[in-house]
Amino acid sequence: MGYDTQPKASHFVDGQYIEDTSGAVMEVVYPATGAVIARLHEATPAIIEKAITSGRRAQAEWAGMMGVERGRILRRAADIMRERNYDLSVLETHDTGKPMSETLYVDATSGADALEYFGGLAGSLTGEHVPLGGDWGYTVREPLGLCVGLGAWNYPTQIACWKGAPALACGNAMIFKPSETTPLCALKVAEILHEAGLPAGLYNVIQGAGDVGRALVGDERVDKVSLTGSVPTGKRVYASAAEGMKHVTMELGGKSPLVVFEDADLDNAVGGAILGNFYSTGQVCSNGTRVFVHKSIKEAFLKRLAERLGSAKIGDPLDETVNFGPMVSSSQRDIVLDYIAKGKAEGARLVCGGSVIAGDGFYIQPTVFADVTDDMVIAREEIFGPVMAVLDFEDEADVIARANNTEYGLSAGVFTRDISRAHRVIGQLQAGSCFINSYNDAPVELPFGGSKLSGVGRENSKTAIEHYSQLKSVYVRMGDVEAPF
Repeated sequence: MGYDTQPKASHFVDGQYIEDTSGAVMEVVYPATGAVIARLHEATPAIIEKAITSGRRAQAEWAGMMGVERGRILRRAADIMRERNYDLSVLETHDTGKPMSETLYVDATSGADALEYFGGLAGSLTGEHVPLGGDWGYTVREPLGLCVGLGAWNYPTQIACWKGAPALACGNAMIFKPSETTPLCALKVAEILHEAGLPAGLYNVIQGAGDVGRALVGDERVDKVSLTGSVPTGKRVYASAAEGMKHVTMELGGKSPLVVFEDADLDNAVGGAILGNFYSTGQVCSNGTRVFVHKSIKEAFLKRLAERLGSAKIGDPLDETVNFGPMVSSSQRDIVLDYIAKGKAEGARLVCGGSVIAGDGFYIQPTVFADVTDDMVIAREEIFGPVMAVLDFEDEADVIARANNTEYGLSAGVFTRDISRAHRVIGQLQAGSCFINSYNDAPVELPFGGSKLSGVGRENSKTAIEHYSQLKSVYVRMGDVEAPF
């Protein structure tokens, strides 16, 4: 592998790797074996200060560059990421435990897509001329300043780019703090951006847990905070950012519904449910973990689902034929096992899975519960693991009401051959990122984000530009000013 999993240092600040060994030790554990593969140090106050001051210094110059110049650097970084996709995929697998059959096609590639897409938009970020009779006005799109990105542990490369690319395209600087569970990949994103020509200080990566995040969010020199994480963390970060009236984007959790009508193509629906529950070992915020299946096809659905899950290849995630890997950590596996125990205790029918897989690493079987009711814990709370809850329904209006009966609103999906019903139902489901006869597609061209407790703001697409820039309005009077005295 071209990249050693041992990073050169814990942090990438002001264009170079830096270290401060007085910071608390962070051990990086490979989920497939439980072995410690790297030891990093949390950012000290000195590291945090260097990240902030270098970011603010670099941003002032960056904002003055032409958008096409900024875009050229982002597109060059995208090319480098694609050239090194294999090595970056190996690193992603070591960081997260996700199998190479996923990381080769989803992680660095989607990060490169974001860099390319926003690099292409950078030169188009203009204002408008507004005629006002004899007078006129114009708008100017300006960067926010210094942005902070707080990453989740499930997609470390992708999230680092989803936040960094639009921020940089708009003329901002970014400090990115990865999850302490998966800290390695973002360092390579920073390294590649710098290699592509990004001026030093514009994309800094520093490590740490909640204390480091709080120090960044609470600093008055920070203008924007973008978090991908859980709802409880989001509430705390949102409240802290509000103290300084900072701009925010919150991409939080979900308990999303996937509705399978009686006329759905069975294999496609089963495939969508597999993607919405077991891809990345179920560790995806937008997963459709409440699968509402029409009663008339429920048993056929469960039978086909069990058959297909039986063909899942579980094992060494570096083996490219493996398609189901371990949980990210032992603690996350314990959380999931506790939910499985609750599902059993509440009377849900265990169709398959439900147990730890013996051996090294943090493996757990793909698990399906049937006969789940809306009031069960496994149907109400986000599990963030490979656990599917299958619920019965018969009436369209009833399933819409039940699907919406949640504090979350990130995603929703519908499988049906009736295109009118598909649009009708999706139109009534309270969610930000929705799917018809598909699930969990996330192209950079479409906005991604949720409603209700699942977050505020959107990532990706042209919409993200609105969240990383602000408009200045200028009124131009062409004649004399009339005043009352």
